Amino acid sequence: MADGFTWAYGMVLAASLLPIVSAGIAKKIGARDSGGFDNSDPRAWLEQQRGAAARANAAQQNGFEVLPFFIGAVLIAHQLQANQTWIDLLAIAFVLLRVVYVWCYVVDKATLRSLVWTAAFGVNVAILLLAAF
Repeated sequence: MADGFTWAYGMVLAASLLPIVSAGIAKKIGARDSGGFDNSDPRAWLEQQRGAAARANAAQQNGFEVLPFFIGAVLIAHQLQANQTWIDLLAIAFVLLRVVYVWCYVVDKATLRSLVWTAAFGVNVAILLLAAF
């Protein structure tokens, strides 16, 4: 990575792209199942979807919901000069867990999805608290 641009910052970008990927999955599945996609009113169209398309859309929404905490945790850990290796490793773990979370949501593995969400939340807390220890 370029000097000053850490792996953790790269994971902020990756985490920011995951909701967009989830939306794409929702639209692709929904268009396949319902015979097309309404780009003139995509939010209303997505709200009408069921099954995997609806779950992918929910994963998109949750992806946007978790971003502020993740971005804040990474920035605070950097600002307080926590161990960079740990920030990077935990940020990578967070993104990998979020990828698994999206998969769990789309394929309807509800219990595993909740466990993965909890693990990702714990990783986020760990990033935030790195500089405290």
